[in-house]
Amino acid sequence: MRERSGTVGRDLGLDGVVDHFTLNSEEAGWLRNKSGATRLGFAVQLKFLTWRGRFPRMRLELPSDAVEHVAKQVGVAASELAFYDFTSRAAKRHRSELRDLTGWHECTKTDLVKLVSHLVDVIWHDERREEQVRSELLRQMRAEMIEPPTAAQVNTIIRSALHQADERAVAEVAARLARAEDCTRRLDALVVFTGPTSNPAEQGDTAEADGDTAEDDEDDVESVLADIKAHPGNVSLNSLLDEISKLKQVRAIGVPEKAFTGIGVQVINAWRARASASSPSHLRRFAPQVRHVLLAALLFQRQREITDTLVELLNSTVHRINARAEKKVTEAFVAEFTKVRGKAGLLGKIAAASLGAPEGRVREVIYPAAGGEKTLKDLVAEMKATNAAFARSKREVFKSSYSNHYRAGLMKLLEVLDFRSSNDRHKPVIEALALIERHKDSSTTYLPLGETVPLDGVVRKDWMEFALHTPDKGLQRVIRTVYEACVFQALRDRLRCKEIWVVGADKWRNPDEDLPDDFEVRRAEYYEKLNKPRDAKVFIAQLQSEMRAELGALDTKLPKLPWVTISGKHRSGAIKFTEPEPQKEPKNLRRLKKAIRKKWGTVALIDILKEAALRTRMLKALAPVGTREAIDEAKLLERLLLIAYAYGTNSGISAVAAGEHGHSEEELRYTARRYLTAVGLKAAGVEIANATFTARQETVWGQGTTTVASDSTHFKAWDRNIFTEWHSRYGGRGVLVYWHIEKGSMAIHSQLLNCTASEVAAAIEGMMRHATTMQTEGNYVDSHGQSEIGFGLTRLLGYDLLPRIKQINKVKLYRPGREDEDTYDNLADAMTRPIRWDVIENNYDQLIKYATAIRVGTASTEAILRRFTRTASHPVYQAMLEVGRAQKTIFAARYLRDRDLQREIQEGLNVVEGWNGANDIIFFGKSGELSSNRRDQQELSVLALHLLQTALVFVNTLMIQDMLADPEWADALTDEDKRALTPLFWMHIQPYGEVRLNMGSRLQLAVPVPTDPEPEPAAA
Repeated sequence: MRERSGTVGRDLGLDGVVDHFTLNSEEAGWLRNKSGATRLGFAVQLKFLTWRGRFPRMRLELPSDAVEHVAKQVGVAASELAFYDFTSRAAKRHRSELRDLTGWHECTKTDLVKLVSHLVDVIWHDERREEQVRSELLRQMRAEMIEPPTAAQVNTIIRSALHQADERAVAEVAARLARAEDCTRRLDALVVFTGPTSNPAEQGDTAEADGDTAEDDEDDVESVLADIKAHPGNVSLNSLLDEISKLKQVRAIGVPEKAFTGIGVQVINAWRARASASSPSHLRRFAPQVRHVLLAALLFQRQREITDTLVELLNSTVHRINARAEKKVTEAFVAEFTKVRGKAGLLGKIAAASLGAPEGRVREVIYPAAGGEKTLKDLVAEMKATNAAFARSKREVFKSSYSNHYRAGLMKLLEVLDFRSSNDRHKPVIEALALIERHKDSSTTYLPLGETVPLDGVVRKDWMEFALHTPDKGLQRVIRTVYEACVFQALRDRLRCKEIWVVGADKWRNPDEDLPDDFEVRRAEYYEKLNKPRDAKVFIAQLQSEMRAELGALDTKLPKLPWVTISGKHRSGAIKFTEPEPQKEPKNLRRLKKAIRKKWGTVALIDILKEAALRTRMLKALAPVGTREAIDEAKLLERLLLIAYAYGTNSGISAVAAGEHGHSEEELRYTARRYLTAVGLKAAGVEIANATFTARQETVWGQGTTTVASDSTHFKAWDRNIFTEWHSRYGGRGVLVYWHIEKGSMAIHSQLLNCTASEVAAAIEGMMRHATTMQTEGNYVDSHGQSEIGFGLTRLLGYDLLPRIKQINKVKLYRPGREDEDTYDNLADAMTRPIRWDVIENNYDQLIKYATAIRVGTASTEAILRRFTRTASHPVYQAMLEVGRAQKTIFAARYLRDRDLQREIQEGLNVVEGWNGANDIIFFGKSGELSSNRRDQQELSVLALHLLQTALVFVNTLMIQDMLADPEWADALTDEDKRALTPLFWMHIQPYGEVRLNMGSRLQLAVPVPTDPEPEPAAA
């Protein structure tokens, strides 16, 4: 964290003091003509300058241990520094002398111009975040030995650099678009209709005078652009056809594939956001170059998104056909089937009757013995209801549903999507796709005899008899519609494991693009970043050593552990384990919460959010999608508070606009379109989390933790879209929100997920992508957040996966090596084969490459897991599994013997369960249902909820610290109280009712409102 102006300098510790405040021989020589306080003051100014890149503004900024260290070196008592005035003429003269000696200098106008130019050169193609630009500016000032100017000048430099960088990027892309034949004309056609005047700039002035014709043209223009922007509907044939039409419209514009080569995704996303938030009439007011680039960015991103959507619709459609076929056949079988009881006795009676009258007629002998004709019919029906009969009927229904309804849409899909595979093993599916596309207009029953029809790897064995027809005379024929159904099923299977990919997609792109393309060049750096040895044998030796240590410790202690036994006699697994008893909330904490409510009364939730906003920089993270805004800063702050409250409580803008605050619904909606983005809300959440970490008092909360708990919760959601799904565990349609919550109940990351998404991937993403200052080294998860692959990836990524495994009784412990066959006698019944270290050694470099892809963000964890978990033959997958099995064995052995670890994991997961409980209180509007079919709007609601709950935790943290500072509470809390102390409670909060926003009313808290920091170059 940057130090704030006027704060006390914290002790650096021995290493920091030695590194930054040790005088070298040359520097010591500069002190020869100085003595006493002057000598010490000169020396500390010198070392502070080399450390921070500026001079100290006051004595309090100097770390006490650093002053002591410098004082010893110069032979002056540290107390002498009290007599050195940092604002005196002598101190100013010393600073001038130090500038001459060290080469540091104050920032000049020439420096300002050069700094802006440098920033533009560095950021123009891929960076638009102010904090990152600020970091680069301060780094460059340090490199050039320039003392930072005032905060206002720094902000001016940053704004100027961002503006010039965007102008340069726009000019570069606009030039590329201009070189593409007719591209700019087609882009203009999206927003500029043809009227009496040919000058697009004049259209806005003449539109009203043109009457109905102009209005109709304007409507046509808007409808085309609106169609392209529109989000997909639910999984249906109509949605599939709509998205195909949409993709064709986008492609017809002809934005060159390489128009954005070298331009960062962040920059493209910013342009796309501006285009999305602007109506055609607004876009017409932009300069032509800017308008072309914004529209091209929108189309470039939408083309990838629509392509991804079509693949999702393909997968979901094939799944739906299969699921509905299974349901229909199941219902038919249930209706037909009456289970016949006592079949063994019935068989005996039939056998006895048959032997008693071998020459008799069946109806006269067998029917009476069986209990009548109905019993025999029921028996036949039961025999038909075998797996084979069920599967056969399901295939028939699948084929019928495909042929009669979905075929038209799926065939059109093949016209617009280009499927590829880099693996020859899956080429038959690619060839089969080309084959069925060639004959898509055919009405024949069979595929032509002259065609080579791929069967192996395309048609499943259980479908083969259904797809092939062998006549009494002639050659075997392939039934066309059945074969097409088989091809689409095979395609879905290969797409889901990324063995087949789609040209122009993002999520479903070539999996080779997921890996860092500079791995060969930067291999040593990437190994170092992951803190992994270059030699696979060293990595393996470390794992083996840890396995032997933990297995040995469990083997030794097992006979004395009352909560766990291992025996082959147990019915439900070799391990019998008893969970630790849950601990009750201490009574003092309930008393503390009541005291807080008594002191501050019932506080409106909007006031909690307001207090957090005024005490942190959170709302400054909500930058506009445009480049120029004229909203008054005070009004903007109020509107952003109201909008965040509307989304975060799910009450909606209409309801919030009816409150007492002076802002209309139209004003709030306009501001939401311009300012409320997922990126901004995430950054705002990070600001609150970091402010909370800084504000915490160690005497109250203890030392900071490095471990977070993760879990998902289910939100009901509208289902006229492709991402709302049924969740069997929660029993309803909706989406998942996956939280990462640290011990002090502060959320550091949240994600909106489909119900079928991997929670293992979500857990890893949160650990890798959270942007807070917290150093995360461990992750508590429930059973759904762990797997052997998950253990393998987390081992490579350098943090501990700490799950509560639901069926730990069935966990198998792997042996470190063949030489350990008879080593762990007490664990023998839970042990299994040795780890295959040769598989790890042979694929070690690839393991590091995949882990690096996740770390640097070239691929999401879900993309990596999708490629692995559905392709068991992948060699890197096999190696990752072996690493995961070794790491899981290490964890399980430690977990079973360590009661403290068991309680630690349980308490961590209790924290995230408490966080999920607060969701129902805060997100109260519309019965807690996400009431939008747009994925982006659902994500904004979840992120605003994240923001509200973190604001509550932040303010509650300050309230608790205020209360405990009271002499009455000085020694009231026991160690047990402090263990269970949490700032996540709401008995003093009023989330409902009319929204009244009064910026002049503040909560009375002892902690002062911080001011914006002066620019602070990073420490050397």
